[in-house]
Amino acid sequence: MKQIFKTTLLMAILTGLFMMVGYAFGGQQGMLMALGLAAVSNFFMYFFSSSLVIKMQDAQPLGNRYPQVERIVRELTAQANLPMPKLYYVETPIPNAFATGRSPQHAAVAVTTGIMDILNEDELRAVLAHELGHVKHRDMLISTIAATLAGAISYLAQLAFLFGGSSDDDDGGNVFAMIASLILAPIAAMLIQMAVSRSREYAADQYSHSILGAGDNLASALMKLENWKASVPPIAPSPSQEASAHLMFSNMFSLGGLQALFSTHPSTEARIARLKELDK
Repeated sequence: MKQIFKTTLLMAILTGLFMMVGYAFGGQQGMLMALGLAAVSNFFMYFFSSSLVIKMQDAQPLGNRYPQVERIVRELTAQANLPMPKLYYVETPIPNAFATGRSPQHAAVAVTTGIMDILNEDELRAVLAHELGHVKHRDMLISTIAATLAGAISYLAQLAFLFGGSSDDDDGGNVFAMIASLILAPIAAMLIQMAVSRSREYAADQYSHSILGAGDNLASALMKLENWKASVPPIAPSPSQEASAHLMFSNMFSLGGLQALFSTHPSTEARIARLKELDK
């Protein structure tokens, strides 16, 4: 019931944002069109959001690419009494992993080629256990819907800005359209992503710790990703990467300072500190 409530609330809030940008785009008619589009989008995203995320990331079926991933996931799912998820990989040097799907029976887990290059098998097992924690907790649906709807809001906001607001408003309406489409709607969508991201990352970290009996390998994996991020120039995410950043094991695009307030993940230091507390 809690998951149903959270999902319904998220869809209602994002639908409201969709309607707000629709109003900025075309007044009352634009708002009604956005409402209809949101209703259709909600239906399709409930059933097909995981497929959309897989396509957004250009993920490919794992096949025989990384047999150790399939072996580890089979062992972990048997231990946790979970169905075997579909497995994918993403061809990118950026080290990361993610889980998506509306239920454990329709789950998918993906790793990037970058994370396979830098983690040893124990660290990889800890990361995969973390991703299966998302599957076990059934929190993938709300995150996947957030990713797809937030991306849709951002694109619609850009259109509203380009077309200069509704045709039945005066100049004040155009100012509202510019503010809402260029600033408020994307930020609001991002804040919703953050709200459903940070607590679930801690919970998935704790699940990895509990199923493996220790958190040192997960902490080591987190530190390796943090060191990798520090060793390369800042990376500008694509729109699809930005929309699905909160699904990832670690946000490789977040920066320090003021921008850290808008990170979809807790800081690496905070996550490692919590793991150390669990080890006591």
